[in-house]
Amino acid sequence: MSEADLRDAAQPGAGEVTATVIVNAPAKQVYEAFTAWRRQGDWIPFTTVRVISGDGGEGSVIEAVTAIGPAVLRDEMRVAKLDPPYEVRVIHQGRLLRGPGVLRCTPMGQNRTQVVWHEWFHLPGGAAGRVAWPVLWPGSKFSLTQALKRFARLVEAGRLP
Repeated sequence: MSEADLRDAAQPGAGEVTATVIVNAPAKQVYEAFTAWRRQGDWIPFTTVRVISGDGGEGSVIEAVTAIGPAVLRDEMRVAKLDPPYEVRVIHQGRLLRGPGVLRCTPMGQNRTQVVWHEWFHLPGGAAGRVAWPVLWPGSKFSLTQALKRFARLVEAGRLP
């Protein structure tokens, strides 16, 4: 991917979705669980995640493939910034999914962390995509929230990372 393409993908898109959850675990543990890239399939349904290039740190490229029956969605993202144990920034740089995303871990005491996951996707399809987004948004919000709730349960049970 060229620098110009990466800069374009890094700009926030019109499709915005946010989910949040409180995890009864220290921020360091929560952060480490989230950045255990290959384990994200444990809490994101129908998804397999792998590191395509790099060591999982800044500059690495991560691929998440979600498959439901014959439908397959490939999400390629570059790790733009890691600020342990507080923040992870990625840039979705695929053909369909493009735009920045951020996960923030805010300590709320020794063993309690607020997690906020925010994505700004470029909407494909021009005007049709912008018209469809209000219909698609509730499903996106619900899916992201359910994934974070599952993530929280796994972290609290000591099953992640």
